Amino acid sequence: MATVLKVFEKWKEFLAERVSQAERAGMSEETVSKLAFQIGEFLADKVDPKNEQERVLKELWDVGNEEERRTIAKLMVKLVDQA
Repeated sequence: MATVLKVFEKWKEFLAERVSQAERAGMSEETVSKLAFQIGEFLADKVDPKNEQERVLKELWDVGNEEERRTIAKLMVKLVDQA
């Protein structure tokens, strides 16, 4: 379980760094959210979840409509932005 949590923490760190880079580049919060949505779409289509957290996110993504997926993307940005 500890390894799974480390992997998820690494993923959050990666996302946090990308969000930080986008913000330093002057991208608006809305643009960052749109990018997060696009990344979420790509991951849901192309990447098999590697742990429980990723599987839960994928399952939530899969059952959500576009508006709900955009909310998930915004929440993930908010999650890593607070770290």
